[in-house]
This record gives sequence, C-alpha cells and structure tokens, in this order.
Amino acid sequence: MDDKKFAMTPKGVKFLIVGFLVMVAGFILMAGGGSSDPSVFNYDMFDFRRLVAAPLVIICGVVIEILAIMGSFKEGKGQDKK
Repeated sequence: MDDKKFAMTPKGVKFLIVGFLVMVAGFILMAGGGSSDPSVFNYDMFDFRRLVAAPLVIICGVVIEILAIMGSFKEGKGQDKK
C-alpha cells in the first residue's frame, strides 16, 4: 500500500482538539461549589453556571467532536488531490 492518506484531515484534527478543549472548559465551569464544613449546606452548588452554562458548553464540545469525526473537510488549494 503506497497510498499514505490518513482517515482524518489536519483540519479535522484541529476541530477534534478544539472540541476537547471546549469540553474541558465546561468541566472546569462545573467544578467547585463545595463546602469545607460538611454540616453547612452551600447553595452555590445550584447556581446558573453549574446547572445551565457548563452543561451547554459540554454539549457544544460534543457537537464539535461529532462534526470533527463525521465531517468531510476539503483539502486546501496547495495540497495534491490524488
């Protein structure tokens, strides 16, 4: 097999990395809200950032991952199309 083509284009790999970073950002947004004293309840655990924004960011990252894997990206003008 002399043909050395990869399953994913460089543009697809970049989208894959961006999707991963977006998902990591969502998990970072979800972190925190705990309490150092177990007998004290902390209502910061139920704020907008952790219940709405962070899951939406994670879902956006998953959508980017799906597009990166399933999408077909055209090669640039300077590359050979064999």
